Amino acid sequence: MKEVIKMDGRREEFSREKIVVSCLKTGAPLQKAREIADKVEAALKFPAKTSDIRDMVLKELAAANKEWANNWYLYDKAVKKRIVKY
Repeated sequence: MKEVIKMDGRREEFSREKIVVSCLKTGAPLQKAREIADKVEAALKFPAKTSDIRDMVLKELAAANKEWANNWYLYDKAVKKRIVKY
């Protein structure tokens, strides 16, 4: 099983669909969201930290479209009260 280590230390099964949905929420089209999820999953070493996954996704979003990465950043800042650098 591919495991993810959450910020609070809990572990759960990796879900590439979470990456796809997150990318879609930034404005990325479905095909690009799937490509990003595939690329991130292939590059991960499991168990993987959610912070590492987030950093990889943000890097891919920024490379594809800075606005998508900025949308993610704004969501993290406003809703999750997190400051993320990309």
